[in-house]
Amino acid sequence: MSEVATLPLHALPAVAPALFRVPDPERLASPVRSRHPPRILLLYGSLRQRSFSRLLVEEAARLLQAMGAETQVFHPCGLPLPDDAPESHPKVQELRQLAQWAEGMVWCSPERHGAMTGIMKAQIDWIPLSAGAVRPTQGKTLALMQVCGGSQSFNAVNQMRVLGRWMRMLTIPNQSSVAQAFQEFGDDNRMRPSSYYDRVVDVMEELVKFTWLTRDVSLYLVDRYSERKETAEALSQRVHLTPAT
Repeated sequence: MSEVATLPLHALPAVAPALFRVPDPERLASPVRSRHPPRILLLYGSLRQRSFSRLLVEEAARLLQAMGAETQVFHPCGLPLPDDAPESHPKVQELRQLAQWAEGMVWCSPERHGAMTGIMKAQIDWIPLSAGAVRPTQGKTLALMQVCGGSQSFNAVNQMRVLGRWMRMLTIPNQSSVAQAFQEFGDDNRMRPSSYYDRVVDVMEELVKFTWLTRDVSLYLVDRYSERKETAEALSQRVHLTPAT
């Protein structure tokens, strides 16, 4: 096998040599593996008394627990609209603490008017991109699901996938969209056996695998050249918007 010559740094005059790093595959195998259960936070996007996004999240949480994960479900009832309350609001603090605790997340929204719900978006908007120099979601895994009142659609999961990228999360390839969700849950609020249910199992299995694979090396995975050029103070100033006067 022929060897590939490494381009010398003097051939890259725009690069700061002291901050340039050659990716090291050895660092992707952490010498110390975490043994605690994967910690997964689940969010849903409806406040209806019989919310199918909540029922689907509860079903997903049972699957995750059976796969050895620890789960927390955030209930958005009482969460204020973004910017309509201070960050010290108890529901905001609860959500942010859970986001810090989690190593992975599940987002599940109904599709309303061809999009995720405002309730779903408000939860994501309350999770800051940065808390000081720490990003609460950066490098954490994410699985996406949606429920539909009619035929199957992927508008909500596609929107949330864009948001997951914006939040710098490792969004897994698989996803779930449950059509006519009102037919998929029995009177006991449990999901009936179906191809939709099988897909939810697939998604949760993939989420647990990706979380095991990445959580111990997530800091290295998201270590970036551009951010090494910034101080924590400069980063904080860049990502925090000045409130409108």
